[in-house]
Amino acid sequence: MYGKAFAPEYQGALTSLSVNSSLTDVLAAGTEQLRAAERAGRHAEAARCGLAVAEAHRRLGRIEEADRAWKASYRAARTAGDEAGMAWALWSGGTLARQRGAFALARRLLGLAAGLGERGGDVVVRGYSLAGLAETGRIQGDYEAVGRLHEQLLAEARRRGEARHTVWALEGIAQMHRNTGAYDTAYALFEEAAGIAARADDRRGHAWALRGLADVVSVRDGDTGRALELLSEAEETCRAMRLSSALAYNHKMRGNVLYRAGRYAEAWDLYALALDEFRAMSEPRGEALSRLGLAKSRARLGHDRTETAVELADLARTLERIGLRHAREMVARAQEEFGVAETPDAADAEPRHDRPAPAGTLPAEPGRVHPAQAGPAQPGTAGTVVAEAGR
Repeated sequence: MYGKAFAPEYQGALTSLSVNSSLTDVLAAGTEQLRAAERAGRHAEAARCGLAVAEAHRRLGRIEEADRAWKASYRAARTAGDEAGMAWALWSGGTLARQRGAFALARRLLGLAAGLGERGGDVVVRGYSLAGLAETGRIQGDYEAVGRLHEQLLAEARRRGEARHTVWALEGIAQMHRNTGAYDTAYALFEEAAGIAARADDRRGHAWALRGLADVVSVRDGDTGRALELLSEAEETCRAMRLSSALAYNHKMRGNVLYRAGRYAEAWDLYALALDEFRAMSEPRGEALSRLGLAKSRARLGHDRTETAVELADLARTLERIGLRHAREMVARAQEEFGVAETPDAADAEPRHDRPAPAGTLPAEPGRVHPAQAGPAQPGTAGTVVAEAGR
């Protein structure tokens, strides 16, 4: 049996906050308590309240504020000699680094956090940090390396009856199965995650599980209507809790569903919306995936084949640089799908968004030419780190 989901990152004077608390409420309460702790010279309490502030900023997509907050939390915990508090701050910093696409830094910070959590006797932050390492590897597409760790963390979460971590592990394993084509297994795991999250009142976990279910329903069953219903239900939660990143990924997935249904102009609009949202929060992975969706939608709508080749080649280089193996494979499939495999000319060409726009046109951005501007259909187009925290 699982108990009600709780948020261990809300600590000290903020333990009364719920896993479902609005992020704006968390930020307001956390800032108030942080200032009080700082005035009183209570460094350990300042570290704990600063953690909540950092996480609220991160989840709201306020990257610079989140970066300052986790480092301040780390410094306060170090001043107090609180190893567990230091570990939680590093976990927040590592999670932020992953969100920003700095995967090597994420692994370093999360590894340090796991070690400090173990030395400080906080099994929860150790577990969260190991989960962060597993998620970093999964996002990069290194399934073989992190699959076993996901399973281990799932078993530990089940044994302790921790609903929130059980849901997280189920969703991560489900995503790996979905990405390798095991749709039935993925659906069952997402469905189990959704059920546990609903019973434990974990609205964030439930929203992510619904997104996963929508994806499988779309790609496996071709049931566009049901997929969009699931995404609409998840979007309500994202908006109510101000989950900026989850909302952007919801919009990107809605674009995927519409694209698969052949509704390319509608898909373009959703990918464009998601791209703006990801850029606002400096999230390169989501930005790249949205750009890929835009490029594919425009190609289906008759965009110039050479321009499509240049855009996809630029995306391929971007994903190689970031280190996103699975997403890079998606670009390779798109290049094959549209018959625009990278050539020396395409690799050397300047991407469209670096060129000046002709007078009277909309400003050009990566993958951002509206379908109304597309030309006629082309023949053959397919249907730092810890040291910085001390500064």
